[in-house]
Amino acid sequence: MSEKGIHTDFKDNMTYGEYLRLDKVLSSQERLSGHHDEMLFIVIHQVSELWMKLILHELNSAIVAIEKDELPEAFKMLARVSRVQTQIIQAWDVLATLTPSEYMEFRDSLGRASGFQSYQNRLIEFALGYKQAHILKIYEKDEELADDLTSAYKAPGIYDVAIRALSKAGLAINPELLNRDFSITYQGDPSVAKAWLEVYRDVDKYWNLYQLAEKLVDIEDSHQQWRFRHMKTVERIIGFKKGTGGSSGVNYLKSVLDHQFFPELWDVRTKL
Repeated sequence: MSEKGIHTDFKDNMTYGEYLRLDKVLSSQERLSGHHDEMLFIVIHQVSELWMKLILHELNSAIVAIEKDELPEAFKMLARVSRVQTQIIQAWDVLATLTPSEYMEFRDSLGRASGFQSYQNRLIEFALGYKQAHILKIYEKDEELADDLTSAYKAPGIYDVAIRALSKAGLAINPELLNRDFSITYQGDPSVAKAWLEVYRDVDKYWNLYQLAEKLVDIEDSHQQWRFRHMKTVERIIGFKKGTGGSSGVNYLKSVLDHQFFPELWDVRTKL
């Protein structure tokens, strides 16, 4: 049964496919090997990159909002990041349907291309405060991209602006932290630990800061789950072979699992 009122004449109107540029999106899955399962590999990574784009959109906007003392606005953005993270975590379950034998059929087609080179993943790490200078060399081929990454590398991450928010609220923060060299990965500070402890001990007084802290813990928790599922999926498919990009593969992925983006927010649970 046809429904009255449905638009069918699009000679002079934009269609759904045109709005989403589906001609470009759906023509971007070019299998270099022609192997059936390479389609799965391409789609999973492209979809994950799209979700990462949204994560960056929300994270960067949240950083600006926190800087402007607009914490409730930032909460909505950070909550959305957490929801998106559930999507990219679950994507590993789909990729894990790829068996070692199937992957070996087209792995050579990747050449030296590797997820290790995902610049959006690096931008997410930079926004979360994890900075590694040697990573920037990977992107020198594209001058514009290299400039964007360098800017993000030097910019304050979301935890840096959260620490500034603690200071603005009247909590005693080491002044050297407020305008430090943000290209250096944050390692922790006693004044920050003391400030967060005060926030958690007086939730009513510092409700917005408490909410901010828990939103950040949500994001770090999910990011670590993503890292773990990444590591186990790689181990399941290629074992302990080197990655196509030259990394040590599983061993490298394991090495970053213990890194904490927001150390005091985890330590405060023991101290309460």
